[in-house]
Amino acid sequence: MQASPEEPRCPFCYHTIEQPKELQSRKIVEFPLGVCGHCGVVYVYDTTGHNMGAAFIEALLFACNDDDSLAFSLSYGEDYTDAVIGNYDIITHTIIPEKIYNDRYVRGALIFLKLIEQYKEVTEQQVREKSKSMLPFTKEKLRSGKFSREIVRRHALENKRAELIALAEEDTRVLNELQRMLYTPDEIMRWQIIEIMGEVSRKVGEQRPDLVSKLLSNLLQGAASPSTCAWGAVEAAGTIISLTPDLFGEFSPVLLAFLQQKTSLKEVTWAIGKISGVEPSLVKHAFKTLRSFIGDQDPSLRGYAAWALGNLGYAEVTEELKALLSDDEKLFIFRNAELQKTTVAELAEEAIEKLTKPKRT
Repeated sequence: MQASPEEPRCPFCYHTIEQPKELQSRKIVEFPLGVCGHCGVVYVYDTTGHNMGAAFIEALLFACNDDDSLAFSLSYGEDYTDAVIGNYDIITHTIIPEKIYNDRYVRGALIFLKLIEQYKEVTEQQVREKSKSMLPFTKEKLRSGKFSREIVRRHALENKRAELIALAEEDTRVLNELQRMLYTPDEIMRWQIIEIMGEVSRKVGEQRPDLVSKLLSNLLQGAASPSTCAWGAVEAAGTIISLTPDLFGEFSPVLLAFLQQKTSLKEVTWAIGKISGVEPSLVKHAFKTLRSFIGDQDPSLRGYAAWALGNLGYAEVTEELKALLSDDEKLFIFRNAELQKTTVAELAEEAIEKLTKPKRT
């Protein structure tokens, strides 16, 4: 006779635990998390059981309240210990005795991490508070009889954003279809799709941040692949982050990594400018690199850098921007829902005005 599923329990205090949940802020790699309500041990869910190393790091960082200096200074056995429970099925929130359950192959694992009391006292209150705002784990695909690729494309081409948002809330395939539409040689249409993706993602993210997190991962991973056509991917990621920085701001460091790719400099500089207009602290580490772009041969890169630097707010670059005031090279920049024709000088003048404007007290 087949053994029955069992409710999961903390291996340190043996009290039952809640189903792992998801943080409201999203990361490029993340795992659902939980905190034992009795002893405060942190646990992480790995859906395949093959990423336990990464899941363990996630648990360690979460237990240390994301203080990476503390986390990576701790020693196993002296400062913390861990435990693993296999065959965990997050859908039923049970431990399955066999690998197959209800015709599903169960491979999930729960990784538990317990800090010694000295460190637990420092972080436990903040970790428990953070866990209170976590979202229920939801990975099910939504399907609507109203969906078709043709309908999504028609709504996008006709700029029917309310209809797209409504459909996206009913069907998880809408975001993927919009991503496919980025790959068009029509530049104006591509910018329209980028803006639509941002608005749809903002609305979808209110209930299903996991879907937008996955979209951002796909956009950034696709753009990083040398074999992939990445038209609009970096700009779309920047737009999504700028519209919901509280949820998806943690993708910013991954975005900034594109400053190391010479083929993506213009695109990532625009994305940085977009984000810095809303939440400059997310991309402040780009300042030095953007500053170096002021003297670049590409007028678009010079102009985008000037725009982004104005948004970042570091006034020490003002004198260098003044050197661009006689730069009449023309370029196009997408702002305020339109592709605007401007010059490097105009963008530099605008940036200088922002940087020298007296701050309100």
